[in-house]
Amino acid sequence: MPSADLPLAECLTYRPELPLPDGFDDFWSATLVEAPHDGAPDKPRFEEVDCGLSQVRTYDVSVPGYGGRPVSGWLRMPVGTTEPLGCVVEFLGYGRGRGLAHEQLTWACAGYAHLVMDTRGQGWSAAGGDTADIDPGASGTVPGFLTRGVESPETYYYRRVVTDAVRCVEAMREHPEIDPARIVVTGVSQGGGLALAVSGLVEGLAGVMPDVPFLCNIPRAARIAGLPPYTEIAAYLQLHRDRTASVFHTLSYFDAAHHATRATAPALFSVAMMDEICPPSTCFTAYNRYAGPKDVRVYEFNGHEGGTEHHRAEQLAWVRALFAGLPTGQAVRS
Repeated sequence: MPSADLPLAECLTYRPELPLPDGFDDFWSATLVEAPHDGAPDKPRFEEVDCGLSQVRTYDVSVPGYGGRPVSGWLRMPVGTTEPLGCVVEFLGYGRGRGLAHEQLTWACAGYAHLVMDTRGQGWSAAGGDTADIDPGASGTVPGFLTRGVESPETYYYRRVVTDAVRCVEAMREHPEIDPARIVVTGVSQGGGLALAVSGLVEGLAGVMPDVPFLCNIPRAARIAGLPPYTEIAAYLQLHRDRTASVFHTLSYFDAAHHATRATAPALFSVAMMDEICPPSTCFTAYNRYAGPKDVRVYEFNGHEGGTEHHRAEQLAWVRALFAGLPTGQAVRS
């Protein structure tokens, strides 16, 4: 799996022209203040479930997402805590759902709250999902999600998903056992792109950890990525030859490399130099444009799997040091 992208030395300084679409900030401000649909729940729901674990509490979560429509998740918290917890909010890779209640225990075992957000409409690959995407896209979309509603920014699929992600962070800030000043967002691939979007849309995050992030420098990715899902865009434009400009205009509102320019929180990135799914130059586009303090771990001989558990060890150390340098928030609220 030799690299077909730019070498590391060039990636480290790679800053291609990537024009910001007109009204980018206004589009997102308007999206995030839209009123929910009639009858939508107005509060997150947390229902404790017994999944056989004695040292981790697990909650079935429902958060009012885009349009107020419920987005599922799992919240896991260590047993016996009395002080407000730091929290890791995780967004998932393309195709993954939230999975089962007893999975993904690392962050709770490290002493943090951990919210895993389900991704609307997804959950067919390594883990099942429970959140429907009931907003229809236009006919003729390529199977998958990258071209669902791509005819305009207002109808595009990721408008809904990014809003869901912001709402999940807001729900954690309001949770009585969580310190709102110590919230980190993270994710692999699609989840990394969503973490970057949130980093530019939510002020006051403690940290951001995007791993091999998707949705970065989308025009380049659609042209050079050898494997799905970016190939969905190429397949769509192979048929709709007259829509190239309009499609990339829509996608520009969702490019995480633009959101990265609005970020302020410290960030720990990871990039894999043999990644055929999220080419390293696209990930470095976001890294090099990221406006907050930042660091990166590069996995030279890995593909899209990235650093896996080696990188998780890096993240555990990074979050511990990050939270140790922040004042704790208020006491647990009843």
